[in-house]
Amino acid sequence: MDGKEGYQRSLSSPYTRPKSEDTDDYDLAALRSTLTQEYPYHAQEFERSGLLNSSQHAYADTHSTNTLRRAHRQVVRLREMDYIMMNAQRQGRISFYMTCRGEEAIHMGAASALEVGDPIFAQYREQGLLMWRGFSLEQFSNSCFTNDADLGKGRQMPVHYGCRALNYHTISSPLGTQLPQAVGAAYRLKLAGKKNVATCFFGEGCASTTDFHSALNFAATLRAPVVFICRNNGYAISTPVTDQYAGDGIVSRAPGYGMAGIRIDGNDIFAVHAAVRDAKEYALKHNAPVLIEAMTYRMGHHSTSDDSSRYRSPQEVKDFEDRYDPLARLEAFLKHHDWLTDEEAITIQDEEKMAVRRALEKAERRPSPPVEYLFEDVYHEMPPHLQEQQSQLRAHMAKYPNRY
Repeated sequence: MDGKEGYQRSLSSPYTRPKSEDTDDYDLAALRSTLTQEYPYHAQEFERSGLLNSSQHAYADTHSTNTLRRAHRQVVRLREMDYIMMNAQRQGRISFYMTCRGEEAIHMGAASALEVGDPIFAQYREQGLLMWRGFSLEQFSNSCFTNDADLGKGRQMPVHYGCRALNYHTISSPLGTQLPQAVGAAYRLKLAGKKNVATCFFGEGCASTTDFHSALNFAATLRAPVVFICRNNGYAISTPVTDQYAGDGIVSRAPGYGMAGIRIDGNDIFAVHAAVRDAKEYALKHNAPVLIEAMTYRMGHHSTSDDSSRYRSPQEVKDFEDRYDPLARLEAFLKHHDWLTDEEAITIQDEEKMAVRRALEKAERRPSPPVEYLFEDVYHEMPPHLQEQQSQLRAHMAKYPNRY
């Protein structure tokens, strides 16, 4: 089956490499040449962009080296996962969920500019960063259902992901805690002589916390190579930016701390990639932090506990979707260069939807985590008082077997 007709299914993977990705139909070098002819002043950027260059090795999920095609598919995958998991919560199948609809370009644009050696300290709306690094739909689903295969062992709320193997630090609910932690990690990388930066993601509402100010001050005075990425989506839950600050957004604070800063279009995946790539280079060259403010919009509710129609109109959301939706913009670019057809876009969406549903159903069938997980990993060796609590719980459960 030709790549422009859709992706073939396989038993070992949701899809195999499209035939056309081995031909000039989706040749990134040819696309860079075309873009250079259309926009000669940006020729250098086209050559440097990781999204417009092939990966050295084939990606495990697409079996292809085509970075741009993978970025598009992952944006679709993330959006389908959010939609299905949101509905699963509404059906009572999981307890909580948070979507990132409208902010996916920040995730894929930033993640594609980083290496696994660059630790990520995220907030609770950056699941795309983890997806890019290889976190599977099964792992996302296991976490949301907090089953026995959940890497967090059922101790966290859904969407509070973490993965040591992928250098993605576990999410904390309290706002801002990850900012000073990222500074500490960056300082350690500097002392060790590593050519990596710590990256920290947060919202503009988080920039109102004391941790934000402490982190930026520490980063600047310690000259730590950390890249702060603020996704300004317009709302801190229900509080609009007009009620959050009187100044010019978040990036205007960078000079006050003596650091470099830049504001970008967070709905443009290429702009995000370029900014994060250059920020990393700057941070390593100067041993200094960088603040990026990515302007975007939260198209969904803050979480499944929120009803955004109480503080903003449906027309406001629709206006953003019609004009700035990052997925629509990326697909318009691909279609303009004959890299995507309407039929193929529908096929990819259907395939990703089915892949998410399979992962969800598989995770839902798994058992809950063993009760022993409640007591493990608190200490290297379980102390007597925890052993006693564990024995008391087992006795209680044995006494009331029908309740557990």
